[in-house]
Amino acid sequence: MSPADWATKDFYQVLGVSKNASVDDIKKAYRKLARDNHPDSKPGDTAAEERFKSISEAYSVLSSAERRKEYDEQRSLFGAGGFRSPRPGQGRDFSDLFTGSDSGGFSDVFGGLFNNGRTTRSAQPRRGQDVDSETSLTFAQALEGITVSMQLSSDAACAACSGTGAKAGTMPRVCATCEGSGMQTSSQGGVFAMTEPCRQCLGRGLVVEDPCQVCHGSGRGVSTRTIQSRIPAGVRDGQKIRLRGKGAPGERGGPSGDLYVTVRVAPHPIFGRSNDNLTVTVPIRFDEAALGAEIGVPTVTGQVVTLKIPAGTPNGRTFRVKGRGAPRRDGTKGDLLVTVEVQTPTQLDDAARTAVEALRAASAHHDPRVELLSRGRQ
Repeated sequence: MSPADWATKDFYQVLGVSKNASVDDIKKAYRKLARDNHPDSKPGDTAAEERFKSISEAYSVLSSAERRKEYDEQRSLFGAGGFRSPRPGQGRDFSDLFTGSDSGGFSDVFGGLFNNGRTTRSAQPRRGQDVDSETSLTFAQALEGITVSMQLSSDAACAACSGTGAKAGTMPRVCATCEGSGMQTSSQGGVFAMTEPCRQCLGRGLVVEDPCQVCHGSGRGVSTRTIQSRIPAGVRDGQKIRLRGKGAPGERGGPSGDLYVTVRVAPHPIFGRSNDNLTVTVPIRFDEAALGAEIGVPTVTGQVVTLKIPAGTPNGRTFRVKGRGAPRRDGTKGDLLVTVEVQTPTQLDDAARTAVEALRAASAHHDPRVELLSRGRQ
């Protein structure tokens, strides 16, 4: 923007004060207007944000005696026709005022007054912080999915100062170092430039001269709220779920952060889990393993399914029951893995003992340890 454009701005009108207004009158007018139009007070209101920029720009000039004097002089010159194009053969060419002459000219004056022609920017919207939380579920709830209530404590605008960081009745000023952007650029050896959060305002774009006694100038406080969170079916122990926009509120109209929920699933008394499959161990008798049988197997829904055990089943064999496992994202289910465990009776009645002794006599010719003993002697 050229110096002529700067000179056409009426900062007195922007603040609603007269040209002869005192420093206190200017400060009062600025505080009231800044409070009414601050982006933190009106998130998403672009018109208010533009007014806040103009108000801050006007105050940065009129609050300084030296800058105000320079500004008044340039306004006076502009009003006297100093920027009008001369008629043919009359007047002087004012283009030298904007070029590098020995006397400096308007480019020097406005360069010092408005920081080399750069406009003051208000702090940009900032995304809210992400929040981490945990929830505990039963084994069945994790498989079926459930909506849980969660109480969250997160960063939010300070209620005492409405997020400005300034004491009640005062307002922060735009940071002169970063011009309200919250960022500053430093040269690295004259070739590279690095942009980082402003060290003067710590990235806020505003400087608080009289800090709020509650938040000590940070503009932030703690917000406690209760939300309803849907935990999808089939979630695993330790899994982290991301809920978009459920984190801490943003600053100056910025979007909220995300909520990351870590799920803790309590163990089940009989069922385990292996990826999308469920596991269960089922005891069977020796005769069922030797002769074969059909046995009942429990499922996590409470329903009992029938599993066929073939004759000669060894201890520890695992069978697969299709579609009785954990839900998957595509709507299908994993399987139920059934491991059989052959039970050895600890007490036998007379009839059972007689039957086992008869089985021993019939199997006396077979020694299952022959090969083992033979390999041991090698």
